[in-house]
Amino acid sequence: MIIILSPSKTIKQSDIKEVSDYSLPIFQSKSEKLVNKIKKLKPKEIASLMNVSSKLAEQTYDKFQFWNSYHSLDNSKQAILSFRGEVYTGLDANTLSDSELLFAQRHLIILSGIYGVLKPLDLIQPYRLEMATKLSILKHNNLYSYWSSSITTELKNKLVESNNNVLINLASEEYSKVINLKIINTRVVTPIFKENKNGIYKVVSVYAKKARGLMTRYIIENSTDIPENIKLFNEEGYYFNNELSSENEYIFTRG
Repeated sequence: MIIILSPSKTIKQSDIKEVSDYSLPIFQSKSEKLVNKIKKLKPKEIASLMNVSSKLAEQTYDKFQFWNSYHSLDNSKQAILSFRGEVYTGLDANTLSDSELLFAQRHLIILSGIYGVLKPLDLIQPYRLEMATKLSILKHNNLYSYWSSSITTELKNKLVESNNNVLINLASEEYSKVINLKIINTRVVTPIFKENKNGIYKVVSVYAKKARGLMTRYIIENSTDIPENIKLFNEEGYYFNNELSSENEYIFTRG
């Protein structure tokens, strides 16, 4: 069983758990091509491309100027510890034990606009590049085209290695749609988290993001490799709603 998760826009590499184990991203050469293109952009061009403020564009420009392909513990940190935001608040990776981090290393893949796929202990340097950014590179009109084949092939290989051909989709649609599911040809289970609003269950983005992180942690803590086991998830008031769920769409509700 393999879990996929989105990255976060925010990366912070100070005040994190010191972990000596690490790995390196497998698509460094493809990442370097992207970064080299972005390095040539001026802050105003970055602001337009990424639809961000001039201040954030300046910060993004600086991050890419310092980015280099050589990653070590001196200039990089593990991905799962570096990402912040609601998903990673729920995951709270800094409090995972060493054995739990190793389980995550075998079962969790974080999708990325710069790195393609990241194992939790892969070293990363600060960046900002969402998968939906309309950046053309080589013969590709966007990042989906640039990454789809590489990410799909890697996920297919990871699923074969796991001896349990099930993909748990905890990524956002922005990231999960980069995967060619026809090629992977596997069962995909998608947990969805909804809030009760005046008797109607709706997805509320900020809560759903944190819940995806909570679910990821639940799987890691319980070392589960059986999709049906995640129906027992009951963190922060959520429960599996059998009535709303289907075979491959697990609905969790609260309120």
